[in-house]
Amino acid sequence: MAVTATPRKLIVLGDSGVYGWGDPDGGGWCERLRRHWMGLPDGPVLYNLGVRGDGLERLAARLHGEVGSRGELRRQAPQGIVISVGLNDTARVGRPDGRHQLAPEAFLFGLQQLLREAVRLAPVLVIGLTPVDEAVMPFAGCLWYQLAVVHQYERLLEEACLEADVPFLPLLEPLLQDPHWSRLLTADGLHLNADGHDRVYERVRQWPALLAWAGLELSLAGTLAC
Repeated sequence: MAVTATPRKLIVLGDSGVYGWGDPDGGGWCERLRRHWMGLPDGPVLYNLGVRGDGLERLAARLHGEVGSRGELRRQAPQGIVISVGLNDTARVGRPDGRHQLAPEAFLFGLQQLLREAVRLAPVLVIGLTPVDEAVMPFAGCLWYQLAVVHQYERLLEEACLEADVPFLPLLEPLLQDPHWSRLLTADGLHLNADGHDRVYERVRQWPALLAWAGLELSLAGTLAC
């Protein structure tokens, strides 16, 4: 009897962007990637573990539990972790010059700790942040998101990834290169809409570091050649 190979398992930890909020059409970029991989003969199994409202500290608190619960088979664990977090931490509370939900120094320190813990469990990849529309702030009547601050926190993400030798995929500048980038957001100015999630999905789907982890480099090359 032929033995069926056990597929690789990837968990994606994040916030409402990972969850797919704002995209009733495709369920978000992560869900789009899950469906895409399901259609491939050797596609990995993807677990969307996005939780609305999560920041770095809440995500770090559930890291070990999430990884430990997704092995499927006895004594197995996921073979990869994608982290997409930070946008909620950038918000200023109460007023445009209020305190951050997590100060930049604390964000960098916590991220460094998180990456040290995560790489002990499995190979890690990190995804950057998405734009916000300041013109419609505050969000939920009390949170001010600002593009300059989002830039700052994405730079901190990249800095921590370079230090930890972890692949990093920037999103902010590529999305802002579209002169009509605000059309990629829902009316709340914070969450991506279906078009925005599709843009992120295409960027993540073709990310060389993720393709290398998944062993799908040849699959993408064949797709692009058609």
